[in-house]
Amino acid sequence: MKCNRQSRRENVLAILLAILVGSVAATSCTAAGSESGGSTAEARPEGSAPPQVKRPPPDKAWVIFDADTVVAELARTPDERAEGLMYRDEVPDGTGMLFIFQDSEIRSFWMANTYVPLDIAYMDSSYRIVDIVQMEPLVTDGYPSSAPAMFALEVPQGWFAAHGVLEGATAQVVLGPQLKR
Repeated sequence: MKCNRQSRRENVLAILLAILVGSVAATSCTAAGSESGGSTAEARPEGSAPPQVKRPPPDKAWVIFDADTVVAELARTPDERAEGLMYRDEVPDGTGMLFIFQDSEIRSFWMANTYVPLDIAYMDSSYRIVDIVQMEPLVTDGYPSSAPAMFALEVPQGWFAAHGVLEGATAQVVLGPQLKR
């Protein structure tokens, strides 16, 4: 069965849209007067591999605020959360650590053995920032959240301001495969 030019254009547009959104789509074209009512053509060229869905590296996450992304190490266990970003001489721009808790409550972080200034964004269960706090190196007093938080994202100090990320912003979080535990 043959598709007309309009259907082919629509199929190409559907393929491009599917590639852009990372999905595999199927398109169909129908010939007028066909007995079967139409056939289905795959959205990718014959013999090609399906598109690969991009994921963060193992044990990391992408924390996305509109056009800005932080590649974050994950702190899921009590030991990982206790160490955090301690003993580091630098935290490169665009990187950080995402602390994951099992429940929402007022959180407090300190900077013992942490040598670089950091910002921390406390986030609720929907990844909405409830508080952003600047933290100074080696301070052993706590930096508490002003509202219950289930997640905390630490980044180099000034990152949130430089990227226009404010309290109330909501992140999209994409987790990579989990290897450590």
